[in-house]
Amino acid sequence: MMGGTFDPIHYGHLVAAEGARHRFQLDKVIFIPAGHPPHKSGRQITGAHHRWIMTELAVASNAYFDTSTLEVDRPGYSYTIDTVGEMRRLYPGTELFFITGADAVLEILGWKQVDELLSMCHFIAATRPGYPLGNLKRRLAGIAADQIRQITSMEVPALAISSTDIRRRVGEGRPIKYLLPEPVESYILNRGLYR
Repeated sequence: MMGGTFDPIHYGHLVAAEGARHRFQLDKVIFIPAGHPPHKSGRQITGAHHRWIMTELAVASNAYFDTSTLEVDRPGYSYTIDTVGEMRRLYPGTELFFITGADAVLEILGWKQVDELLSMCHFIAATRPGYPLGNLKRRLAGIAADQIRQITSMEVPALAISSTDIRRRVGEGRPIKYLLPEPVESYILNRGLYR
């Protein structure tokens, strides 16, 4: 599973997912756009349906990638514990991995039912520019050893791409070409997103 707001999805997300798929020999990676992320309440977020469509467009060319509307369809806040629980029900007996950015994992101690969550799946913390692995190791120093073993950091190529920057560029009328897949760029421009 790769969770995120994906507002919009970009090549940094795709590179991290492909790197995790290869390194951990994953059968597939299911991208799950957040429906209503609690950590982003108070911020304007593009509608979940648009974010899911952009994600679907971005992963269509990779046979190992898929998407799920699990969180998009769920009412209320999107908590990782609920999503992982549902994926366990959908894929019984499957070893589950949750791929997310190291910046998100830095906040994991504040996540809902984190102890139970860490017993349900393995977390892959993909590093990105501005979030060195040293920060992750220091932040997680206070949790139990058996829980630490459930989190693996993974360095990905230093792509300095962020959804925030893409939204800003669109709003300023600057180019976003080569920061995300062409079908996603077209979707954003044709629907006037981020203006």
